Amino acid sequence: MLGRLQGAGYRLVADAKQADVIVVNTCAFIDRAKQESVDTILEMAREKDTGRAQRLVVTGCLTQRYDAELRKEIPEIDATLGTGQVEGIVRAVSGEATSLAEAGSGLPTWVYDHTAPRVLSTPPWLAYLKISEGCNHRCTFCIIPSMRGDLVSRPLGDVLAEAQRLLDAGVKELLVISQDTSAYGVDVRYRTGFWQGRPLKTRMTEL
Repeated sequence: MLGRLQGAGYRLVADAKQADVIVVNTCAFIDRAKQESVDTILEMAREKDTGRAQRLVVTGCLTQRYDAELRKEIPEIDATLGTGQVEGIVRAVSGEATSLAEAGSGLPTWVYDHTAPRVLSTPPWLAYLKISEGCNHRCTFCIIPSMRGDLVSRPLGDVLAEAQRLLDAGVKELLVISQDTSAYGVDVRYRTGFWQGRPLKTRMTEL
């Protein structure tokens, strides 16, 4: 989302008091994360009422699960995006009243590729490398599939292309992540290590 906004000409600021538009990206995996997300939205709603900000956009897992409830309880929210609507962030920030309803029925299937614009919010030597979205398991204690959909693995060549781009940019450490890292590739009928793909120009070490 940051990469798309920066590419559209928006300037990113760390302090909400300096922002014309506030974007809150939420989590809803555990109760503590949900409460922290709600508290942050309420804090930013007060900032919108009293400060410089003119719009409040809420994205992520909490909106994927509780979109209608959030809009009803916190009317200061101007736009919401679910987990599969990342590409709509520019429209939401620019003034359109986007909502989860626009995504239609069904679970989200969105997954990005190495050509997507990206802004690193980590220290310059470190970057996350997401290899898939979603999960095929339906554990009774977990709500990830209902918010992220079924497993969608990125093609191996695409993952390696992003890894190389990050390394070329000076990143020294890549943290490989997903909702179910151990299942990477099962949806496309292969199970393989990254080291069996196209070699990177920079040597990588498996810990």
